[in-house]
Formats: sequence, C-alpha cells, structure tokens
Amino acid sequence: MSWQADGWLDGVRWLPSPNFGERPAGDPVSLVVIHNISLPPDEFGGDWVEDFFLNRLDPTVNPYFSTIFEMQVSAHFYIRRDGRIIQFVGCGQRAWHAGQSCWCERDNCNDYSVGIELEGSDTQPFTAEQYSALWRVLDALRTQYPITAIAGHCHIAPGRKTDPGPCFDWAALRARYPGLTLPAEITA
Repeated sequence: MSWQADGWLDGVRWLPSPNFGERPAGDPVSLVVIHNISLPPDEFGGDWVEDFFLNRLDPTVNPYFSTIFEMQVSAHFYIRRDGRIIQFVGCGQRAWHAGQSCWCERDNCNDYSVGIELEGSDTQPFTAEQYSALWRVLDALRTQYPITAIAGHCHIAPGRKTDPGPCFDWAALRARYPGLTLPAEITA
C-alpha cells in the first residue's frame, strides 16, 4: 500500500467525509484508536455507517437513526466484516472519531491520532478478514507516521465508550506489534 497527498491510502475505497478539521501544527500522528461500529446496533452489512460518516443517514429508516443522524462524526478508516477498507478522512487531517478523550495525560486525541472503525459490536468476534485488513492498514500507517501507541476507544474515553469491546483480539495485536505502547491492562 502506498500513500497519496495528505494521507490518502492507495488500494482502498475513498469516500471523503465533510467531518474533519486541520491538525494542530507540529503535532505528529502518534496514536491509533480502534473502534467498533454497527448501524443499526449489532446489525451488519448495510451502508448505514457510510451514510452516517457522510451526513446522509436517513432518520426515518430506523428509530435509532433518529437519535444520531445530526451528529457529525467520522473516522479515517472503516473495515467491513469482509475486510473491505473504506477511507473517509486523509490521515493528514483530524477526523472526528474520539470525542472528549485523553491518552497518557494528553487530551484531544483527535489532534494526534488516526481512528479505525471495525464493523462490529462489543458482543461478537471480529472476522479474520478484518484482522488481515487491520494489519495492512497498521503496517501502512507505521511506514508513514511515527506511531508509538494503539488504544481502544474505551481506553481514551473510559466510562463513556466501551469499544472495540471484549471480543477484540489484543493479544494478536500485541504479538504483531511488540514495540508499540498498548493500554496497561492488556499488556500485563
């Protein structure tokens, strides 16, 4: 995988989201945040996540959608259950994925992180195809940015977020990337 201007990754589908901002000058990307998402919750396979990140989610389709359709959020990458990768924001830009957050006593994780959403939920394992795609994205990110740590949304927003959830295979991630900082409770 190679990179285009402003952090767009070749070999993945691009769906540019309007939900992004400029990164602070001099603050390099050093953290990757892993999330999970499914719309409606615990249902997979539709295009609702794409619609959500593109501000075109129809609130009349599902009662849950009426509670979130006005939110303006995005992630850099979204990995479908079959391993397809979609990029919504160039990694040189600040995606709106973390919200109020803190990592290693640094607030505003959106400023210095890349957000990767896995199509999934807290209650179901992720697929082998998703892990394969995640490794490809992480490998590519590490060639382009000084990534020093990977955390879950639950680690940067404890008490507010639970994803990627207990089904995420942190042991596989730790084995593949032994030099990166991971949350303390999963490295013990």
